Amino acid sequence: MKKVVLLMLGLAISLMGCTSSNSTNEAGSLRHIKLPMGYIPNIQYAPFYMTVEKGYFAEENIEIEFDYSFETDGVALTGAGKLPFAVASGEQVLLARAQGLPVVYAFAWYQQFPISVISAPELNISEPADLRGKKIGLPGLFGANYIGLEALLFEGGIDPSEVEMDAIGFNQVEAYASGNSDIVVGYAANEPIVLASQNFSLNEMRVADYAQLIANGIVTSEMTIEDDPELVRSMTRALARGIEDTIANPDEAYEISLKYVENLKDQDKTVQMQVLNTSIEFWKAERTGYSDPQAWENMNNLLVKMKLIDAPVDLSKAFTNEFVP
Repeated sequence: MKKVVLLMLGLAISLMGCTSSNSTNEAGSLRHIKLPMGYIPNIQYAPFYMTVEKGYFAEENIEIEFDYSFETDGVALTGAGKLPFAVASGEQVLLARAQGLPVVYAFAWYQQFPISVISAPELNISEPADLRGKKIGLPGLFGANYIGLEALLFEGGIDPSEVEMDAIGFNQVEAYASGNSDIVVGYAANEPIVLASQNFSLNEMRVADYAQLIANGIVTSEMTIEDDPELVRSMTRALARGIEDTIANPDEAYEISLKYVENLKDQDKTVQMQVLNTSIEFWKAERTGYSDPQAWENMNNLLVKMKLIDAPVDLSKAFTNEFVP
């Protein structure tokens, strides 16, 4: 993991002298912004699609180009000033800042960490402590699945050496369905829903029920905040409206998403609506976009325990609620 972060820093340093053309505009014209999403087109991005279709970005003089390419490291490009924004999770921000990247988390899309541990009912796993001595399938020792699992282990008083972490790639559904893995880690709005739709029995343990951690949101940079704070304010203001509309009207959000997710119409609508409604559970907030300081403290401490960072990051620079509507 540290090697990955160091490579990201190298990319950022090589880009430091570059000027972004993605956030500049002429007076009165829309400002074109390429936004790294971190994943393929999906119903879970419905709030972004809603924000575009309702014209909320346009009202803020913003034109969004969604960038779904896996090879694009949005955090590195944002920290280098090459792009003004990226969609990324809290741990990525802390890992980047620990390596000197001036990224800032400016808007919390997810209010809860969306990872679950799925297990065969006969294993009787009902709390984190029950994971001791078990073999657990997850994509690998990276990303939100890894962070979420480690959070549950620490919550259950389990040292990571007391479990076997089996790197199975992004094949959790297949591994569980085939019986190759009796315990897998996945997104609460994905793997449990897909498996249940295929009539597989399972127990689900959500990380959010045991640990309060920072998940996905909008990341910007110190440079963008200093040079163009109104752009940051416009971005968060528009997205907040899109999230609130999606929560209020999931059926409309589904219909809008059909335009952006190419194969969505070919998938089971009932399952996809369940994915969307489960995702909505993680987005709801008294104040849309607000970033919980305690969740940041918890994530900071977790990364130190995991030895992914040597010391806690200065949180006063890592996130801000200044731009939350």
